[in-house]
Amino acid sequence: MKMIECKKGHGKPHGTCEQAAVYKHEFTKNWSKKKTLAREKRLGLVECRVAYVPFPGSLQKRSAADVGSWMAQGPPGGTCRGQGPRLSSPPLEKDEAPRDLGQENRVDVPAQGDDLDSCMLKFPDLDLKDTNLVSPSNCLRAELDANMRKKYAHAKKKAFALLVKTKEIPEPIGHSSSLCKGIWWTCCQQIFKDQIGIHRHIAAQHAGDIYHQTSSVLKQLAAEAGTPKLCVSTDKTNGSNVPPTSNHPVSADFPDTSCFRLDELMSTHDSNQGVVILYYCYCDVEDPEWLCAWQKALCQHLHLTGKVRIATEGINGTVGGSRLATDLYMEAMLSHPLFKNILCKEDFKTSKGGAHCFPELRVGVFEEIVPMGIKPNVISYKKPGIHLSPGEFHKEVENYLYQGNQEQNDTILLDCRNFYESKIGRFQKCLAPDIRKFSYFPSYVDKNLKLFKDKRVLMYCTGGIRCERGSAYLRAKGVCKEVYQLKGGIHKYLEEFPNGFYRGKLFVFDERYALSYNSDIVSECTYCGTQWDQYKLCSTSHCRQLVLSCSKCREKGFTACCRICQDKEGKLISSLTEKSFKEECDCTLKRPQIPLELSQ
Repeated sequence: MKMIECKKGHGKPHGTCEQAAVYKHEFTKNWSKKKTLAREKRLGLVECRVAYVPFPGSLQKRSAADVGSWMAQGPPGGTCRGQGPRLSSPPLEKDEAPRDLGQENRVDVPAQGDDLDSCMLKFPDLDLKDTNLVSPSNCLRAELDANMRKKYAHAKKKAFALLVKTKEIPEPIGHSSSLCKGIWWTCCQQIFKDQIGIHRHIAAQHAGDIYHQTSSVLKQLAAEAGTPKLCVSTDKTNGSNVPPTSNHPVSADFPDTSCFRLDELMSTHDSNQGVVILYYCYCDVEDPEWLCAWQKALCQHLHLTGKVRIATEGINGTVGGSRLATDLYMEAMLSHPLFKNILCKEDFKTSKGGAHCFPELRVGVFEEIVPMGIKPNVISYKKPGIHLSPGEFHKEVENYLYQGNQEQNDTILLDCRNFYESKIGRFQKCLAPDIRKFSYFPSYVDKNLKLFKDKRVLMYCTGGIRCERGSAYLRAKGVCKEVYQLKGGIHKYLEEFPNGFYRGKLFVFDERYALSYNSDIVSECTYCGTQWDQYKLCSTSHCRQLVLSCSKCREKGFTACCRICQDKEGKLISSLTEKSFKEECDCTLKRPQIPLELSQ
C-alpha cells in the first residue's frame, strides 16, 4: 500500500506527523481518487487515518493517568495540524489490518470487521437529552484509579459482552433464521434473532446496566492486580446532605442489580407479582434538571414505568414494576442525599399492579409538582395545614358524623379531588366540589369563601399531595378557624381502616382507574341508573372522558359519556374533515367550571 507523508512538516514540535505510520487516506467524495486527492490537498481537507501512533515521548516517562486519558480520548495528531477541519471518516475495511510497527510503542485500534468487538466499543452512552450532564461512562473513567484507566476499554468491552450473554435464550425448534444457530436473545419483552439487533438495543436502552457491569469488572481487575478497589462517589461528606449537582454522575447512586435475573426485575401482567408505588416529597431542589435525568435513568435501570413530576419545590411520582424493582427504587430514594433526611418508608403508598399499569415512562420538569395553577413562591408548601394521622383523622370524622345537628356543625369535611374521583368513592357526608381539575380549586375557594368562614376544615385527597398546597391556600385566606389534612391521604387511611368511613373505590391515575378496599358501590350507570363503579373511556374520539356504563348498556352500544356525545359519534365517523379534537360533550358544557355551593 502506498505511503503518503505530510510534506509540510506539521506537528514537528511533537513529532506526530513525521513519526506516524500513515497507512491510508480516506476520501468522502465519489470522484476518482486522483482528482479528489489533488482537490482536497488544495482545499486543505486531507485527513490522515492513523492506526498506530507513538505516544509523545517515552511511555515509561509518562504517568499512568496520562496514558489512560490518552487511550480514552484517542491519540493526538490523528489529523495533520493546519490542514482544515477534521472530516468524519468511515471505519476500516474488514480485510485491512493495521501494520505492526513494534510492541513497545503500540496502541491498538479495533478492527471494524469484528462485529462483536466493534459494537462493544462503539455503543453510545445513555442519552438524557441534556448536554450539561456527564455520561455514566465518562464519570466512571474519571473516577478510576490511575493504574486502572488503561484497562477501562477492556472492562467496558467485557461488560457489554456479559450483558448480551445474559439475554441469550435457546432458539425455538423449527426455526433457523438467526445468524448464530441455536441462539436468540430476549430483552424488554422483545425477541431478537440476530446479534446486531440485540447489540443495538443494549447500547441504546441499557447504558446504566453497562456502567454497573463495567464497574464490577474493574473492581475484579483491581482486586486481581492488588490495587485499591474502585470507589464511586456517594456524595456523602461527614454524613451530611450534599445535594447533587450537574457534575455528579446520574448513575452514581443506582442500586446494584448484577445479582438479580432480568425476569426478577421485570414485572408481568400478573398483578400479584407487580407493584405500583405512589409518593411525593416537598423539598427545595436546586437542580431539577439533574434530578429529572437521575429519575429517568433510575427508572430505566429498574425497568419501571409511570409518571414523575419534578420542580424546584420537590418531586411527585407514581411508578410501577416488579416487587423487587420497586423495593430497589424506594431504597435508592431513601438513600439519596436530597431525600434521605426527609423521606421515610411510610411515605410510599403501595398497591397491586406493575409496569403494565402505565403505557410508558414519563419524567419531566414542571413549575409545580401538582398543578394548582399558582406559583410555588406565592403559595408555598411550607405553610400547610395541621397533619393528622389516619387514626386521628378517623376520630375527627367520627365526631363530625355523630354530631346531632349538621347545620350547626363548625366542621367541614372537604374532598380536594376532582368530581370523577369522588363520584366512585368518598367519605360520608363530605363536601365534594364539582370541579374537573385541581387547578380550579383556588377559584372554588374564592367563590365559596363564606362557606369556610369560622369553620374547622378537614381536608383529604388521594395521597396527601394536593392537601399540602390546598390547605396552604385555604389558610392564606384567613377565614377558617383551623385547617387539618389527612397525612398520607385516602391511600394510607384505607390501609388502616378498609371498612372505615370512606365508602366506595379509590380512583387512581393509571390504567387500573380504581382500587377496591370494600364492597360498597356509591355510583351508578349513566344510562340505566343501576349501581356501577367501573370506569371506561368514552368511545367518541373527540371526548375521551371517563364513562360509567354498565355491562348491559355497553352491549346495547351505549359507550359514550352522554347521549349527545353518542349521537355525535356517528356524525364524526362520516365527516373526516371535522375538527373533532375541539369538540366538547354535552355533560361538559352543562357543568359550571367553578360551582357555587347552595348551602351558603
